[in-house]
Amino acid sequence: MPPLPSSTASAVQIQQFYDKGLSHASYAVRCGRQVAIIDPARDPQPYYDFADEHEADIVAVIETHPHADFVSSHLEIAQETEATIYCSELVGAKYPHKTFDDGDRITLGTVELHAINTPGHSPDSISILLLDELAQSRAVFTGDTLFVGDVGRPDLREDEAVGGHKREELAAQLYRSTRNKLMTLPGTTRVYPAHGPGSLCGKTTSPDLDSTIARELKTNYALQPMSQEEFVKVLLEDQPFVPKYFGHDVQLNRQGAPSFEDSIRAVPHPGSNAALEPGVLIIDTRPAAQFRAGHLPSALNLQDGGKFETWLGSIIGPAEPFYLLSDSQIGLDAVVRKAAKIGYEGNIKGALLAPLVLPNTSPAVDVAQVRQNPDAFTIVDIRNRAEAKTPVFENALLIPLPELRERAHEIPTTKPVLVHCAGGYRSAVGASIVQNALPGVQVLDLGEAIAEFQKQEVH
Repeated sequence: MPPLPSSTASAVQIQQFYDKGLSHASYAVRCGRQVAIIDPARDPQPYYDFADEHEADIVAVIETHPHADFVSSHLEIAQETEATIYCSELVGAKYPHKTFDDGDRITLGTVELHAINTPGHSPDSISILLLDELAQSRAVFTGDTLFVGDVGRPDLREDEAVGGHKREELAAQLYRSTRNKLMTLPGTTRVYPAHGPGSLCGKTTSPDLDSTIARELKTNYALQPMSQEEFVKVLLEDQPFVPKYFGHDVQLNRQGAPSFEDSIRAVPHPGSNAALEPGVLIIDTRPAAQFRAGHLPSALNLQDGGKFETWLGSIIGPAEPFYLLSDSQIGLDAVVRKAAKIGYEGNIKGALLAPLVLPNTSPAVDVAQVRQNPDAFTIVDIRNRAEAKTPVFENALLIPLPELRERAHEIPTTKPVLVHCAGGYRSAVGASIVQNALPGVQVLDLGEAIAEFQKQEVH
């Protein structure tokens, strides 16, 4: 994705790179011919291109914390450019690095980058304050501590594998980090977070991709006057689900990931008619209509789309092998690269084009019948719990998509099963999951027709 326009003033340039698929923002900070990269994505090429365009050298790569929702290229960039990696001592990083904590600073041309320990989203989170030539606060790169309109969620480090930190304790740390450190910065300081809207690292993030401290003090619900106890309670309410891959990525980022392109080249590409290993998941990424017309037995229809990588890592565990299937080489390459963004490329048993013989079909839904007699179906709502607070059908069984593979056996089989989500994308994979779990049961995907029923609810 092309980078957003940069902001320039004085001798420093800030360039934001934004990946909509993961709602992830990373940054290049340039002063003269020196560049620091902050929270880089898995593919390092855009940062190399930026440096080359400005005839500059990447001298520093800074990680605000070990990310849960994507794999960072910090180690690869350092190996390629001989840049130094900086992160908090609390990370326990396994790669070569320099610690970067309260009081530490990096000189970049005529400006400085200062470390601020801001635990809360994770115990090892830092923010990075940019001071200009006059020692004035210009910008703060807040990682997952402070977003536009939100703060980072504090419930991603509870598993023992990622530290066993209680959410209430991290939420209390986040209260102090915001109040004692970020909220005391000058109001004109620009805020550059690591995520935008749709990120599962927050819950109410604004569509804006940057802000100022003054604006956040005025509009961000989490920065309004309240006690620590009130903050913890509000913050922990209605947090979104945690994808299966998050803990895996924290550990991978602590180690440092292998080369992006080398990892992609290592993915096997069997022929479309190759024999597939029994029992290995098949992820069919073609459009739902094509899948219904013909697919391989036991395939799951996770369509390539704007949030493919998030749903891949929400449905499939980090230790599960799978095949990826597409209808074009371009499409296949795209989904392999998306899988690699969350560190799943090593799970791909094979990436292949759809074979000509696709023996299984899925029935089409009779929308008029659903409208006239919804009680004739066992209706399964696979939206998230917060979405489902406004039900579309009475008596629907709520099983959010990330839980569906584990809970499909709870679905009664005395009637045809009708699966729906909010817009049709998730229900395609949901219906295929239920069909595999309940062989012999008629399973229907309401798909995009859900919009008609949502309109009825409004009226």
